[in-house]
Amino acid sequence: MNGPAQSPGDGYERPGGQARIPGPRGAADDLDPVHAPQSLPPLPPLGSPVSPPAGLPDQDPDPMRDPVGESMPDLMPEPVLDPSPPPSHAVLKSLLGAWALAACSAEETQAVEDHLTECAPCAEEALRLRDAVGLLHPEENLDLKPLLRSRVLEDCLGKRPARIPVPVWASPYDTETARLDALLQDFGDSEWHTPVRLKWFEEERRRSQRTTVAGVIGHLLTVDGMIASALGLDDPLGPDAPKGGPTARTEHFWGASVNPVTRQVRDPWREQGHTLVRTVSFAGRGVAELAVDYGAFALPLGDAFLERAFECWVHAWDIAEAVDYPYEPPSGPHLHGMIDLAARLLPGALAQRRRAGLAAPPRGLVAAGAPGRTLHLEIEGAGGGGWDIALDSPGAKPSPERTVAEIALDGIEFCQLAAGHISPEEAAVGQHGDREAIRDVLFAAASLSRL
Repeated sequence: MNGPAQSPGDGYERPGGQARIPGPRGAADDLDPVHAPQSLPPLPPLGSPVSPPAGLPDQDPDPMRDPVGESMPDLMPEPVLDPSPPPSHAVLKSLLGAWALAACSAEETQAVEDHLTECAPCAEEALRLRDAVGLLHPEENLDLKPLLRSRVLEDCLGKRPARIPVPVWASPYDTETARLDALLQDFGDSEWHTPVRLKWFEEERRRSQRTTVAGVIGHLLTVDGMIASALGLDDPLGPDAPKGGPTARTEHFWGASVNPVTRQVRDPWREQGHTLVRTVSFAGRGVAELAVDYGAFALPLGDAFLERAFECWVHAWDIAEAVDYPYEPPSGPHLHGMIDLAARLLPGALAQRRRAGLAAPPRGLVAAGAPGRTLHLEIEGAGGGGWDIALDSPGAKPSPERTVAEIALDGIEFCQLAAGHISPEEAAVGQHGDREAIRDVLFAAASLSRL
């Protein structure tokens, strides 16, 4: 066929047989019935000049316009842009590590996985990287779990019992010194000189002393030296050690050297701790009753070891807080022993505050061993339990029938109070009964703390 042929109802065919859809037409009611065209004139043959129909003004020929004068849509397919070339082998290989870590974008992931189906070397490398990612673990706390050491020792001793066992009352000290030493193990010079603020409660207010991590270990060394002296071992302060309690010994140690205390203090402190535990282990049972002089008071050796374990934990907590590192409390049984010691010291601390005029006078003195007014102390959480505290005399016998007040505290909260880290007013205490007795016992607990 030499020219286009009209197909009724369908548009027109262009050369090559490609269908062409006519442009949009107006609705029938939009046309003037008088002037509406009755039929469409046939298209002229291809290549012939186009002249406007009669009665219409001359206009430029536009083959893309229909007889009504409306533009016909261009049905020629728009050119499709060629997709960007795929990444090169070198680029895809460099993405394998990110792909194994799931750090690629969706497009990169798809490109890498498509490449792995075609490239055997990259597929093998991807498998190795994915297996390596499985070995990675999130950062974990480097502190030993509180029960880990005891479990390991229990398992070892179950298989091969110790020839010379550590006394039960010395075990908390042995554990807490080991935990603190593990915290200090990776400290650099800068950490050893990190400022640390020691806190305690004296009379009616909180006190504090600024030192360094090395200064804290020196403090522990000198106070542990009181136990060493009681056992007949060398005093770390030498023959010039001052008479008095922990405060006088610590101030003497801090002021004895012109230069600040450094990390060199760690080895003597740790060696002294090992020596103390080894000595009491070989000494036998009777050594637990040996008196240790604290200056203003004395404690049996068994209680002194518990007191040193408590202070070691508290100051390890101070150090960990200064270097912004988490530190777990002692295990439940060890914490229970420390709380039990503090509860047993409360009647004496309360009597001492009365003598200083800092507590209310007793309401009913009784003979030693006779039942007297009592406060019940309930400690909750790990290491908790219940204790009855004699209120009017250290020699009185606590009596549940004569309980006039009750206090309930969390175990860690009570230890913070006894360490002077919080004041009695700040402690979250559940209380019931005699308000005066409750106040006196809380302040007596805070007075157990010292430098």
